[in-house]
Amino acid sequence: MTALYDQSVPFLIRGLESLSKVLKKAEAQADERKWDKDVILNLRLAPDMLRLISQVQLASDFGKGAGARLSGTTNPSMKDEEKTFEDLQARIGKTIDFLKTLKKEDFDPARTVTIKLSGKDTDFDPVTYFNAVAVPQFYFHATTAYNILRSNGFALGKLDFMGRG
Repeated sequence: MTALYDQSVPFLIRGLESLSKVLKKAEAQADERKWDKDVILNLRLAPDMLRLISQVQLASDFGKGAGARLSGTTNPSMKDEEKTFEDLQARIGKTIDFLKTLKKEDFDPARTVTIKLSGKDTDFDPVTYFNAVAVPQFYFHATTAYNILRSNGFALGKLDFMGRG
């Protein structure tokens, strides 16, 4: 289904590219200020929330997972072993590379997308899955990564989040 491909894959790639730019800008500012990057990568918004590294990993996971589910392809496994900004950039790059391999013709509107919700399999049509599950999850983690950096004094703005900064 070309329309679903056109609405999902470019959207996910654009979001990941924006997240990559935000991380590059934050890393450059950390270098300028001589801030400890290990500390930055482990920041979180609240004690019970995941740290910056985890937010980026999850944005990657939801991006590649959505592409895989919608196209009926295997979701590539990525271990959560990133420890540096460079590692996170590599993960984002691998996720984008995977999304670029997906073919429009594999996006079947009749495909059922099954995911686990509250421990049980739940079926969705592809459009509902993308709009009600994939997009909110992807944006939650990408936005939280941005907000962790912004709330800790990084000079980032809305245009940075949108990939235009």
